[in-house]
Amino acid sequence: MSTDERDADRTTGDEGDRPASNATVVERLVDSGTDQMDREAPALFLSGVSAGLDIGFGPLLVAVVTTLATAGGDPLGDRLVVGAAYSLGFVFVIVGGSELFTEHTSLAVVPVLDGRAGVGDLGRLWGLVYAGNVLGGVAFALFVVWFAPAYDLATEAAFAELAAPFVDKRVAVLFGGAVLAGWLMGLVAWLVAAADSTVARILLVVVVTGAIGFAHLPHSIAGNVEVLAATLVDPTTGVAAYLRFLAVATAGNAVGGGVFVALLKYGFVVGTVGDS
Repeated sequence: MSTDERDADRTTGDEGDRPASNATVVERLVDSGTDQMDREAPALFLSGVSAGLDIGFGPLLVAVVTTLATAGGDPLGDRLVVGAAYSLGFVFVIVGGSELFTEHTSLAVVPVLDGRAGVGDLGRLWGLVYAGNVLGGVAFALFVVWFAPAYDLATEAAFAELAAPFVDKRVAVLFGGAVLAGWLMGLVAWLVAAADSTVARILLVVVVTGAIGFAHLPHSIAGNVEVLAATLVDPTTGVAAYLRFLAVATAGNAVGGGVFVALLKYGFVVGTVGDS
């Protein structure tokens, strides 16, 4: 895409309350991605730590809902509440502007595809953000497994129950679920870039990430809190199961966001503009 084509499309896409056009979304993702790549390493890392901490509120609230849910209750209603509770951590992170690895698996790939950044820049961004996310999640999990039971907020059994599907599934099944979660996170990045109001962005984050929580798909960063918390309260989970989850979920999320959103949508948009 040429600069003139992008500028013209941006002008058209920003008029009124209509969502931005696909070409405008690509340009916004390129600008946002390159801005993040230009940030200093300490700033990126600390922003990643902040995101890892903030996203933990989602799993915490889900543990509270799980604790309060009664046996024989409404399964669909419980799952809907779980999805809504789960999404709040993502609202805090994405709308708050912290750096989240799974969002960057699509957002930061676009500048590389567009030729405005290199693979090394992408690796640096992913590494710093991911390390910060995991560290923040570890700190949150360490705190919450002590605080939540002591405050009668959530039981240890609730944390173990949340992590059970992530540690019991076969690797192939876990990877497939992680691809879907990464795909949805890529769509969040795309749709948020297309939205022109904070209210619209919040609604989009709630709906899409709520779907991840509703389906209990493996998200590497939120799941980091869930599975580590279970490991801390239930020795039968084991550190090996935690590390297995983290590795498989991270790989699946990266494929889902990087391939099914960034690569395919970028190729579609560039091809469409080039043919017009």
